[in-house]
Amino acid sequence: MSGAGKTTIGRLVEAELRTTRPGTVYLDGDLLREVWGEQTGHDIAGREVNAGRISRMCAMLDQQGLDVVSAVLSIFPDWQAWNRATFSSYFEVFLDAPMDVLRTRDTKGLYAAAAAGHESNVVGVDIPFPRPAAPDLVLDTSGAAGSPVVLAAAILDRIRELR
Repeated sequence: MSGAGKTTIGRLVEAELRTTRPGTVYLDGDLLREVWGEQTGHDIAGREVNAGRISRMCAMLDQQGLDVVSAVLSIFPDWQAWNRATFSSYFEVFLDAPMDVLRTRDTKGLYAAAAAGHESNVVGVDIPFPRPAAPDLVLDTSGAAGSPVVLAAAILDRIRELR
């Protein structure tokens, strides 16, 4: 969810992968919304359209032989299953942090705005967050398991084990 460390950890993973695999691409859900002009909104229907766009973009890059690190909030099990069935190699990481930690981080002010009644369609507040059914790796990003650098290293170690 927002504040779990997706962007920070994703950027670290991408930077390290790029040292040996220059065909690595980084995609961030927030940045892609900017590219696509925020046309979809943040309600469930808009989020599903956006999830499909991201998955199809990753599939296109995968078909071209590129490695993709995609830092996104994923709430649709059907798209997670589609990714696993479609990509040449799929590695799903769930960055897990308790809501109280996410609320203290609140880098975008979403949780505070939702609590004040100024924001709606916030995952974890008025949109349920279904925990992923079968992630390949679950990392505690509350701070107890280490810094983003340590967590990125854990992802990279696991990727290397699979290759």
